[in-house]
Amino acid sequence: MKMWKKITSVAFAATLALGLAACSSSDSDGASSGSSDYPKNNITIVAPSGAGGGWDLTARSVAKIMNDTKLVDKAITVENKPGGGGAVYMAEFATKEVKNDYMLMVKSPPILINNNKAEGNSPYGYKDTTPLAQLTRDYGAIVVKNDSDFQSLEDVLNAIKKDPTSVTLAGGSAPGSMDHLVGVLPAFEAGIDPKSVKYVSYDGGGEAIAALLGNNADVIATDASTIATYVKSGDVRVLAVSSADRLEGELAEVPTFKESGIDAEFTIWRGIFGPKEMSDDAKEYWNEKIAKMVETDEWKAELEKNGWASEYRNGEEFTTYLEDQDKVIVELLTALGMQK
Repeated sequence: MKMWKKITSVAFAATLALGLAACSSSDSDGASSGSSDYPKNNITIVAPSGAGGGWDLTARSVAKIMNDTKLVDKAITVENKPGGGGAVYMAEFATKEVKNDYMLMVKSPPILINNNKAEGNSPYGYKDTTPLAQLTRDYGAIVVKNDSDFQSLEDVLNAIKKDPTSVTLAGGSAPGSMDHLVGVLPAFEAGIDPKSVKYVSYDGGGEAIAALLGNNADVIATDASTIATYVKSGDVRVLAVSSADRLEGELAEVPTFKESGIDAEFTIWRGIFGPKEMSDDAKEYWNEKIAKMVETDEWKAELEKNGWASEYRNGEEFTTYLEDQDKVIVELLTALGMQK
C-alpha cells in the first residue's frame, strides 16, 4: 500500500498540469573531451531553478565537496538557470549541451513527470541525458509563517474546504510538478478537488520561502531539508512532512501526513546527470569520482547538515531505476487517460 501511495502521488501530478513551456535561449561553447585526460576544463553544475531550493543546495554541496577534497582537479562552479519548474533548462540541456562533457545538471522526479504529461508536457526526459548517480532522498513539508493562525495541517484543509480562494498555497515548482503535488496531495486525500486549491508557482524553493515570509502566500510546500534553517531561526513552522516516519533534527517534532490524518507519503530523490552524448571517458570519470565522494566524511556531514538521507545509485543502477519508474508512471497515466 505504501508503494501504491507513492506511485499514486507521482501519477496524480499529471492531473494537475497547467502547462510548461520548454524553450531554449543560450548557446554553449563546451565540447566533448573524448580523450583520456578528461577533464581539461573547469566544470559547471546547473541547478535548473532559483537559489535556495533542493536542486540548488544539492548542486552546491557536490561542487563544494569535490573542490574542497580535491577529488576533482578542475574548479566546479554552480549556475542557477530557472524557468518552468526546470523545463526551460531541460530543453537547453537536451539540445544545446548534447556533447558538452563539462556541463552537468541536478534533477529529481519532475524529469519523469513533465516528460509524460499529456498536457503541458516537456518533450525532453531522462533519455535525453546520461544519468550519472542518484545521491539522496528527501521529503515534502507543509510550511506556514511562525505567526500563522494555522496550527495544523487539518486547519489548512478545513480552511480550503470552507473557501478555497481564502488560502494561497505556493511552491518552488511549476503547476503539476513537485511542490504543487506535495501541497495538494493532502487536499486530494481529504476529498478536496485539487484543482480548486489556489497555487502560485515560483522558480525555486528560496523564492517560495521569500513569498511566505513576505505575506504573499499563506502556506508553502517545499523540501523538508531546505526549511530546517528557517525553523531554527523561528521564522516558520512546519505543519507536516510527507515521510513514512518522523524525521530527525529540527523537524523531529513535526507529525507526518499519516499522523495528520492523511494516508499518503511522498519521497523526493535527487540525482546528477550528464549530457546525452557524454563521452565514455567522462562517464567513467564521474562514476568513479561520485562513488568516492559519497564515502567521504565531508559528504556525510553535508547530508546531516541539510537533513538529507543518503540513497546512492551509480550510473548504471540509476538508469535502471529511472527506466522502472518511467514505466510505472506511463502505465498509471495511461489508465487515467492522461499520457502523452
